[in-house]
Amino acid sequence: MATKVARNRDDAATRFDRHAEKLSLLSHHEESERVSATTAVQARFVTPQDPVIETADGGRLPAVPLIEAQILNKLKNEAEGRPFDVGPAAIGDAEEEQLKHAGAGQLPQNEVLEGTALEHGSSSQSTEPEAPLGSALPPSRTNPLFPPLPLYGPPTFMRNVHCNLFRYSSFFLSLGFLAVIVLGSAFTSIPLMFRHIGLRLTGKDPDARRPFHEEEKRRKGARREAAKAWKQRRRRRNSMEKAGDDSEEGDVSQGDGYTPTEGGDDPLICDVGYYARRVGLDIEEFRVQTEDGFIIQLWHVFNPKEYSPVSDEMRRHHEPVVFPEKHTENGRIHGASGAQYTNGNRRYPVLLVHGLLQSSGAYCSNDEDSFAFFLCKSGYDVWLGNNRCGFDPQHQMLAYSDPRMWAWNIRQMGVMDLPALISRVLSETGFPKLGLVCHSQGTTETFVALAKEQRPDLGTKISVFCALAPAAYAGPLIGKMYFKFMRIISPGMFRVFFGIHAFIPFMMTMHSLLPGKLYGALGYRVFSFLFNWTDDRWEQDLRDRMFQFAPVYVSAESMRWWLGRECFAKQRCILATREEGQVEDEEDDDDTPFAGKSSRHTSSDDLSSNAAEARGRTAWYDEQVPPMAFWIAGSDDLVDGRRLLRRFERGREPHVRLVHSKIIEEYEHLDVIWAMDAIEQVGKEVKEVIWRTASQESRDLCRVPVGCEDMELD
Repeated sequence: MATKVARNRDDAATRFDRHAEKLSLLSHHEESERVSATTAVQARFVTPQDPVIETADGGRLPAVPLIEAQILNKLKNEAEGRPFDVGPAAIGDAEEEQLKHAGAGQLPQNEVLEGTALEHGSSSQSTEPEAPLGSALPPSRTNPLFPPLPLYGPPTFMRNVHCNLFRYSSFFLSLGFLAVIVLGSAFTSIPLMFRHIGLRLTGKDPDARRPFHEEEKRRKGARREAAKAWKQRRRRRNSMEKAGDDSEEGDVSQGDGYTPTEGGDDPLICDVGYYARRVGLDIEEFRVQTEDGFIIQLWHVFNPKEYSPVSDEMRRHHEPVVFPEKHTENGRIHGASGAQYTNGNRRYPVLLVHGLLQSSGAYCSNDEDSFAFFLCKSGYDVWLGNNRCGFDPQHQMLAYSDPRMWAWNIRQMGVMDLPALISRVLSETGFPKLGLVCHSQGTTETFVALAKEQRPDLGTKISVFCALAPAAYAGPLIGKMYFKFMRIISPGMFRVFFGIHAFIPFMMTMHSLLPGKLYGALGYRVFSFLFNWTDDRWEQDLRDRMFQFAPVYVSAESMRWWLGRECFAKQRCILATREEGQVEDEEDDDDTPFAGKSSRHTSSDDLSSNAAEARGRTAWYDEQVPPMAFWIAGSDDLVDGRRLLRRFERGREPHVRLVHSKIIEEYEHLDVIWAMDAIEQVGKEVKEVIWRTASQESRDLCRVPVGCEDMELD
């Protein structure tokens, strides 16, 4: 019996080694010392549906299909003589059968349950290390909300050949797609150009129609005078230095007491720190490691008169663990902000997260009216979170050219990136919760992360979730021709067109080559054409600056999630299928009283227990969800904020406390952060909502934000 047990364990160890190879960083054919350190040793479950691979040296590799993780852990336990627990995730009958095969010595070929493959109508998906990439792709029809990501093995000669084929095909085809978009934007700009020329010829100002025309002229003049004064001070300072006069020139602060340390003409550069210094603030960059090994950027906005930047060592990334033990207590003593502010004068932490194809520099491009700078000067401790890759794609183990570096979508942003950012902010400030402000895609990843099937416990770390232009339901723009093209092509053809790495990386190449003014003008025209927005409510003189922080590197997989045939574009919702949405529409069109359609002012006590139970079954969120506040752009064609608000008002989310909602009829998608009156319409209300929803214990530790001194608190 002992001999049989030992033989079974040896057999399991052999099968474990074979299975671990296709989940490791390198093939076993590579240099042995490095291979042994980067070999997959186990799968760790970040959520019941999100396993990541841990290597022998403690590194992390991005998410793999659930069944592959289950098989790895099963074989590991068998090799070590321990019983196997299926783990935190429920699996279906077919997956259970695969686990049995794994235990019987038959490594499965990851048979796909649903859909058909692209080539030859086959439904199998190979995960062998040397399998062609075409066989490693997920099927054409998969899970309607979060289809499985492709599984790429470690690099081999054939895999590298296939990667290069995808890279070359996508370079030319995506460049052609981009050229069509650029030409389309140029063509649609012709009528506007002639209209402007006609007005000029008749002696009229074409900008006079803009809603803030007079204020724009005033600000432009003030900016010109400030630049002139800055140049004069710099010349005077240079003259004093040449003359050997070491006396200090008095600070020239703004009316708010903040002293700019940069000025003059705007060079239009992609540097948030530079624009912070123009308004008397500054920014330091922290690096954050996600639980699947990505290194992402976190920017800290501060007042240099009361805060000193911390060392490079303190700003480097930590281990891939979120919310470590005693992170609040340690953060208050040793954290970057926690150690520098005293009780009663601390700043309440606020994390801002950006939208699709943007960075959090979008919150820093409006001078004094920039969201980040406004909240900082109001008295908050402001942190700007950036999603994976961004301007500087980095992973603890993977190289830019590795397709595993780009095998992620909105789910990974919400489940991995957002918790890592929140954890680091809380560890640096020493608070148990923070205020979260998100725009567009940032709201999507938060809605996904907080869902009861994803990572609902994250809600216990957020005091309030402020959603600007919340993106949960698709708007009419999703039906435009070029978006339809992305939706009708199969997943395989999507990858042929757009690759398996970054989405149209040529855009970032042009960003580095073109002058800022030309790039800003071109960026506005292209995005205006794509997303059907205008700059009518923005400060026109700052428009080119706004587009210095977009686009950024995103994965082709994430764009497929937004625009491909399976997910958002088809379902028109981030957490419900199209059929479920149709049921909601039918209920909303029903004029008869319906217990499940109560407004947010209706108490749960007024509803029958059966109705409350029915709502709970279809609700996205459980009792851990934080309070929410919405600012909806009424003229937004990209997303349907009204429908999201209706979901809450009809009682479909009984656990959500909606503390504030506002529809700004004239606003388009980006106006909530870039309109000249965005601070009045949105910013001041966000400031008050964050303070009102903070706990009394946290408020006692903090200074009162400017303008909130006489505010009635809960």
